[in-house]
This record gives sequence, structure tokens and C-alpha cells, in this order.
Amino acid sequence: MSKTFKIILEPQPEGGYTVCVPELPDVVSEGDTKEEAIENIKDAIEGYLLTMKEMGWTTPVVEEVTVDVQVA
Repeated sequence: MSKTFKIILEPQPEGGYTVCVPELPDVVSEGDTKEEAIENIKDAIEGYLLTMKEMGWTTPVVEEVTVDVQVA
């Protein structure tokens, strides 16, 4: 089974990228390049989901909402 997750890549001042998964707030990784960060987060997601399944835990349900903010 395949599932798609939205990820957020954040460039770091010292170089490289931090990457997180809004739907899975406990899953964070990093990499020296975008490509490496993406591969690392894929591994982290797979490991997280496998552990959740093995422990009999359900994955968290996260709701994504968009808000408008006024900037002066």
C-alpha cells in the first residue's frame, strides 16, 4: 500500500535542510541536500509507520486548515 504525505523542507543557515511531516508531527529528519533530506524523511516515515503498526497504535489524525492573516 502506498500513501502520500506532504513534507516541509526548511533550508538551514549553516547549510542543509530540515524536513518535517505536518501529518506526522513526531517525524523530523534532515539532509545536506534537498534530495538527501527527502530520502531521509521517506525512511523516517516508513520506520514510524512500521513501528506504529507493530505496536498496534493508530497514526495521529491531523487536520490541515488554511488561515488568512493581516500583515500591517
